[in-house]
Amino acid sequence: MENNVKKMKIAAVVGCTASGKTSLAIELAKRLDGEIICCDSMQIYKGMDIGTAKATKEEQAEVPHHLMDFLEPHKVYSCADYARDARIAVEDIIGRGKLPIFCGGTGLYLDRFLRGGSCDEAVCDEKYREELIGISMCEGGVDKLHSMLSEIDPECAATVHKNNVKRVIRALEIIKATGRKKSDVDKENSALSDEYDATVIYPFYSNREILYSRIEKRVDMMMCEGLLDETLSLYNSGVFECSPTASAAIGYKELLPYIRGERELDACIDDLKCATRRYAKRQMTWFNQKEYAQKVYMDDENGVKTFEEIVNICEKLFH
Repeated sequence: MENNVKKMKIAAVVGCTASGKTSLAIELAKRLDGEIICCDSMQIYKGMDIGTAKATKEEQAEVPHHLMDFLEPHKVYSCADYARDARIAVEDIIGRGKLPIFCGGTGLYLDRFLRGGSCDEAVCDEKYREELIGISMCEGGVDKLHSMLSEIDPECAATVHKNNVKRVIRALEIIKATGRKKSDVDKENSALSDEYDATVIYPFYSNREILYSRIEKRVDMMMCEGLLDETLSLYNSGVFECSPTASAAIGYKELLPYIRGERELDACIDDLKCATRRYAKRQMTWFNQKEYAQKVYMDDENGVKTFEEIVNICEKLFH
């Protein structure tokens, strides 16, 4: 890009689940005349509201949200799809004189967007995809798919959790379509695009126990808000049978044993809290490795900072 071409100014609030991203992004959008672009691989799906911790209808009414709640759960949606749609949303928001603010915990989505989104452009083989989805829905299928990826591209498999079936399948698709390891393709597309002037903030708790406590309270609140009923509704509608993405989503898969009469509810809730903590650890590992993500400490030696103090710090960074 020529030096005299003005870069597109964008912002992002990313990080771990239950870290306070949503309320922070919404308040910043109000102050900075911005609009939110969802950056969460589960919040894009319809009907999966409580379990994915979507912004409430009231919150969405306060600030316009994009790329949230628009896709049926059985639809496969790649990083390339996201990069394409996010680009459209960014240009629309900027075209109206507003600031695009990405918000979510799916670091791969934002990373692919910032790097131009070319990695996942391999042509999709629908027949092969259906074959892989069929494997994933069988008993032991999730482990089998991850083993297939480990045999072909162990470096990629080491970075993708086996329960992230969508990413495992997509990696296998790319390998079959290109004849190359996905990890090698990723390395070739590692440079950030020079189209964007991006300020990315990462809410971070130096005392990890504070985050874990927030996770525990988040899960309890979800249960009070009707997570079990939402999971049962999705189960009865057959979503988990036809969608490996939904069936592997944290927040739902932990409750399925109770719905099937295989496990006590309290034990399933404990499993959910444990799985969410593990997911938060993986998110921390990801964002800690990204040089473009600026940590904003949510706590200090006196405990958690006030919301006003945190918002003021972030607003200065965005300016």
